[in-house]
Amino acid sequence: MRCASCGQENKDAARACRKCGRDLSVPPAWFPDWKWHARTLGIIYACVTVFYLVVSAVLKRLPEPYNIRRIPPEMTPWLKR
Repeated sequence: MRCASCGQENKDAARACRKCGRDLSVPPAWFPDWKWHARTLGIIYACVTVFYLVVSAVLKRLPEPYNIRRIPPEMTPWLKR
């Protein structure tokens, strides 16, 4: 049996964890599995993607000179094209 606090392996009949001393007779309320982690990371990825697309759309609608994407060659004479 694994301890919910520290992850230490204990005997199945143990009443307390041998590493941290937590009572093992009370089961943990909830322990996340790989499906929960995958779903949570998917939601975070979707939110970041939507945020990026919204910010990109807003930045494209800014007035001059804020919407300039290319740097004119006069401003960077050290770059050869």
